[in-house]
Amino acid sequence: MSKEKTIYVCQACGGQTSKWQGQCPHCLAWNSLTETAAESGPARFRPLAATGGIQRLTEVQARETARLATGLAEFDRVLGGGMVEGGVVLLGGDPGIGKSTLLLQALAAMSARHKTLYVSGEESADQVALRARRLGLTDADIPLLTEIRLEAILATLTAERPQIAVIDSIQTLYTEQLQSAPGSVAQVRECAQSLTRHAKASGTALVLVGHVTKEGALAGPRVLEHIVDTVLYFEGDTASSFRLIRAFKNRFGAVNELGVFAMTDRGLKGVANPSALFLARDTREVPGSCVVVAQEGTRPLLVEIQALVDSAASPNPRRLTVGLDPNRLAMLLAVLHRHGGIACYDQDVFVNAVGGVRINEPAADLAVLLAVVSSFRNKPLPHKLAAFGEVGLGGEVRPVQRGQERLKEAAKLGFSQVLAPRANLPRQIPANMSVQGVGTLAEALAYLRDL
Repeated sequence: MSKEKTIYVCQACGGQTSKWQGQCPHCLAWNSLTETAAESGPARFRPLAATGGIQRLTEVQARETARLATGLAEFDRVLGGGMVEGGVVLLGGDPGIGKSTLLLQALAAMSARHKTLYVSGEESADQVALRARRLGLTDADIPLLTEIRLEAILATLTAERPQIAVIDSIQTLYTEQLQSAPGSVAQVRECAQSLTRHAKASGTALVLVGHVTKEGALAGPRVLEHIVDTVLYFEGDTASSFRLIRAFKNRFGAVNELGVFAMTDRGLKGVANPSALFLARDTREVPGSCVVVAQEGTRPLLVEIQALVDSAASPNPRRLTVGLDPNRLAMLLAVLHRHGGIACYDQDVFVNAVGGVRINEPAADLAVLLAVVSSFRNKPLPHKLAAFGEVGLGGEVRPVQRGQERLKEAAKLGFSQVLAPRANLPRQIPANMSVQGVGTLAEALAYLRDL
């Protein structure tokens, strides 16, 4: 009897090689190759979208995409206004973060207006019913299918023709055309492609729930993120009651949009004014605290930045950040030493973005440095002072986008002083607000000394 042929497949990118290697030759990931049986059989590959002849772009009649509101305002914001007919959304997050809870609430809100379907591959029907009872959704008429075989799911989707369907989760599905186990690279890729082809052909809006690895990335091949139309990440600490949904890819809306939810005993509730949530702080002026006016997609967001600078007890001072990039903090401390004359090479520096939010944009540079200087000098900043601006390696304070919207958000929450790049000074300053424009880090530090 001939020996079954095996190949080695990368769990990160899906690349294949005939023999095992410590490093994937395609994506250069270490220890990611796993042995699987080589698949054989007739060709089963088909394009995801409809094909046709050559068309001129000017002759294509583009139509406005209709939206299916989910009934959750924060979820609709991240999606770009709601679900899209034939769109495929991939929702990832840590176990127990609230993915199934959110989607069950969304289906319950949509079931009165649209035809829905919930496909559960991880939980039994009894478990889903118990969750619905805890959330107070006993009156929601949601069709439920507990199945992990792809062919049965596609047959149900074809027969029922729902407008929106949830697959929980894509890692549990398998197709009979492949011999590998559910969750493998080949199974995840084939199931996702088949479901996407069905969504594009039938017009059903699909939501695929995805697992994440211990590094926080979506499990399975990276091609999974290229197949779908929208990639959402569910973030947050299970010890906290607040959850964040962030869009990293969206073919039908803006990326980097942020939705904020609060976990209650009745499920997830949207937070309409997250700036007030992240600014729930003590009214006393404390050294090392500065408010940054960040921008998440189209939403301005005020977040408190806290810094603690203390004498290092070891030869190697620590640089620790929560919610910020630690490499950028090291760069900013070097700029502070060179262009501000403040040396922190013998100090431990800890920086935290309060509220569990993660800030990725460089507009927080100026606020981070102000908080560090405030803690270093043990001198608090004014309680109603906010700041934003990118700091370059030359010590210059660079302008950022949407400066006018940031100032309006700060004024709405009662901030009377704002330190901003000089190039972002508006023609019309909001009422009861003083905006100080600075061009260099030295000017910002001089402004602090004069307070």
